[in-house]
Amino acid sequence: MKNTLFILLSFLVVAGYSQESFTLFKESVLKINGSSTIHDWTVTANSMKGSMKMKAGAVKNLVFQVEVAQIKSERGAAMDKKMHAALKMEEHPEVSFKFKEIKKTTDSENTFQIHGMLNIAGVEKAVDITSEFQEAGGKYLFKGSKEIKLQDYNMEPPTAMFGQIIVGDNVTIDFDLVFVKG
Repeated sequence: MKNTLFILLSFLVVAGYSQESFTLFKESVLKINGSSTIHDWTVTANSMKGSMKMKAGAVKNLVFQVEVAQIKSERGAAMDKKMHAALKMEEHPEVSFKFKEIKKTTDSENTFQIHGMLNIAGVEKAVDITSEFQEAGGKYLFKGSKEIKLQDYNMEPPTAMFGQIIVGDNVTIDFDLVFVKG
C-alpha cells in the first residue's frame, strides 16, 4: 500500500511539472511582402514546420522553420529563382526562428514581445517580434509581423531587366501561426 501511494504521489508531482508539446498546424500562414521600383510583391511560404513546448501555461520552447525552395511568388518562376538565389537556398535551405523568451507588453492583454534568433541566408541575428498570442479551443495562435532589411542578412536585393527593376531593401514578414497539441 505504501509503494502504491508513493508511486501515485510521484506521478502527480511529475505530471504537474510536465510539458505539453505542440506542432505547427497546416492552416498556418507566412507571407513576405516587399516592393520594387515598379510594383509591390508578395511571396508565400508553402512548407513550414515548427514545434512548441508549454509548461504551466507559459511558452518554454519554440522552433519554426521555412523551406526556402517552397517560398513562391505570384509572379512566377523567374521571380522565384531570383528570390531563392538571394536567400542562398543551395547553402542554406531553411529560414529558421528559435525562441529565447517571451514577455507580456502593456499594449493589450494578448500582445507579447518574443525574443529569439532569426536565421536567414546563413546569417543569424537576435530579433524582437511583437505578436498577438492566445489560446483558443486548445490551439495556440501567434499573429504579427516583423520588418527586416535584406542587407542586415547579407542578402543582395534582387534585380531584373538589366538593373532597371530593383527590389527594395525592406521587407515585412506577416505570420499567422497555429500550434496544436501532438
